[in-house]
Amino acid sequence: MEALLEEVQRVGYVNKPVAEDIDLVAEINRLKKEKNAVILAHYYVDGAIQDIADYIGDSLGLSQQAAATPADMIVFCGVHFMGETAKVLSPEKKVVIPDLNAGCSLADSAPADKFAEFKAQYPDHIVLSYINCSAEIKALSDIIVTSSNALKIVESLPKDQKIIFAPDANLGRFVSKKTGRDMVLWDGACIVHIDISLEKLHKLRADYPEAKFIAHPECQEHILSEADYVGSTTALLKYVVDSPEQTFIVGTEAGILHKMKQAVPHKKIIPAPASQNNTCACSECPYMKMNTMEKVYNAMLYEQPEIIVPEDVRLKAYESVARMLELSK
Repeated sequence: MEALLEEVQRVGYVNKPVAEDIDLVAEINRLKKEKNAVILAHYYVDGAIQDIADYIGDSLGLSQQAAATPADMIVFCGVHFMGETAKVLSPEKKVVIPDLNAGCSLADSAPADKFAEFKAQYPDHIVLSYINCSAEIKALSDIIVTSSNALKIVESLPKDQKIIFAPDANLGRFVSKKTGRDMVLWDGACIVHIDISLEKLHKLRADYPEAKFIAHPECQEHILSEADYVGSTTALLKYVVDSPEQTFIVGTEAGILHKMKQAVPHKKIIPAPASQNNTCACSECPYMKMNTMEKVYNAMLYEQPEIIVPEDVRLKAYESVARMLELSK
């Protein structure tokens, strides 16, 4: 076991070969029962993982599930900060993720020491932090928000309350514009959402003039100004399902298209184009794609890599996340 832990620390995941003839779906389902485990998956991970998950959702829904699950082990298929959030909410449960290397460009844009210095410049402000941040940033925050509830939470605060919003400046600007609240913004961003190309989007819209363009508020302001609808990942999915329109260009990580196509197979769903030339010509998160079925299986089998959050950090982070959950009821 010691050698396994050393290997996981070195490479970030359980680097054990999986037999080619193994039925991964059947084995993962067997391990779920055997270990009383629950698999939580974000909409951005590979479709095969979404299909074996017990719950698929955005950051708010996943946090609520992590807090409520009776399972002994949470297998979090997403990125590192999501596993940390689950551990913050459920310290008595074992939380594992398929790959410790699955980080987040947005979370990484706010180092805790630099943010603490930034916060100290505004002693009369409260800190609202987007959930896409580290446990250390959550511990420095007063309330956590998600793209699903940020507007509601900001509007619930007194009009004269001064606010720092971190780490996503694009989401912060969107919330500020919608609420009329002037907030101090930390200058962070998600590499996936800021990579959507306006020039390519214009060409795509010319090819599909009937298409509705929908976008996530982590996108840049000039992209959001083009959108027919702006919302969280879950809200975008609901919009596609509920809308009478038949064609949609979707401005967020392309993993959500899997669930959209399952929900409305008769509609045309097109990913918004990325500036970078990649295999899918769409916006893909390289960190989310580090989750594979083989890594999920090994994480469950060996119960590694395990997420550990120091208790002093966890207790402070818990307060800000619990306040979000309370305000989101």
